[in-house]
Amino acid sequence: MSRADVVGIVGAGRFGTALGSVLARAGRRVLVWSRDEEIVRAIEATRSCPRLPEAPLPASLEVTGDPRRLASEARLLVMAVSSTNVRDRARELGNFIDGSHIVVHAVGALASPNNERVSEVMQQGLPTLKIGVIAGPALPADLALGEFSSMVVASAFDEVVAEARRLLNAPPALRVYGSNDLAGVELASALAGAYSVALGLCDGLGMGAGPRAVLITRVVAEASRLGTAGGAQARTFAGLAGLGNLLVRASDRSADYQLGRRLADGVVSADNHRTEGARAAIAGAELAAHLRVRMPVLEGVAAVLAGKAEPREAAALVGDQVASEE
Repeated sequence: MSRADVVGIVGAGRFGTALGSVLARAGRRVLVWSRDEEIVRAIEATRSCPRLPEAPLPASLEVTGDPRRLASEARLLVMAVSSTNVRDRARELGNFIDGSHIVVHAVGALASPNNERVSEVMQQGLPTLKIGVIAGPALPADLALGEFSSMVVASAFDEVVAEARRLLNAPPALRVYGSNDLAGVELASALAGAYSVALGLCDGLGMGAGPRAVLITRVVAEASRLGTAGGAQARTFAGLAGLGNLLVRASDRSADYQLGRRLADGVVSADNHRTEGARAAIAGAELAAHLRVRMPVLEGVAAVLAGKAEPREAAALVGDQVASEE
């Protein structure tokens, strides 16, 4: 099998493992790079990843601790690490790849410390211009079980979109669509996580189905305001990466939604900042302030996460601000 037909995955976390599992079961050769030697040994010995043991790992999924091997054997690479690690992994991978490689990321947040989009961070560390993002309503547990999921890949380059769709499409379990709105898909994905925290707060406070529906419609409009200010297309935020992503993630299966429920119960700890949605809420609120975009829901979530507002106080303030826009 040629390098052009191999999918490389950077990171053996829940999403990277789930995606690799789906693709391997569909007949793709998959090579996963993990810096964790214990994870590498576990997958090789048991054909199971401790971070997502329910995902079957066929023989066509291989694992390595060597980024040089990943770069030499796979042309398309999927960056599936947390937003806090993407900068270091891009720099490390950049030592081994070249301009022929295609790299798409699946990071649902902005990158610290400058609240940059992840593609902007990757451009700083990788020697290839062929960069994109993949995002949408595909939870690791669903992918692991082979349940129907869909995502969208976006890039400024048609070749990136075409190759990612060719190699990552694995119907009926996973369908991948294309877009040229890189900034929009990245921001929509990040904000979907942040607003999943908001919906967890809403449900935890017992606000009811009516206010929940209003909140969903409001956050889509709010997200599109930030997106257009950042050069994105407004319609992207009502698509798979935005609204579709939010509707799937706003449930107990999502760490971001569970965080919102905990916050509604008054549980505040350092762990509250460790989900991608929490990071996206704080970074997104800072970006909105920088771009002078009014985003009351996002600002309310960020205030609760920072301990600057009580959940009910923030909910009341957000309601007043939203009402004033009508």
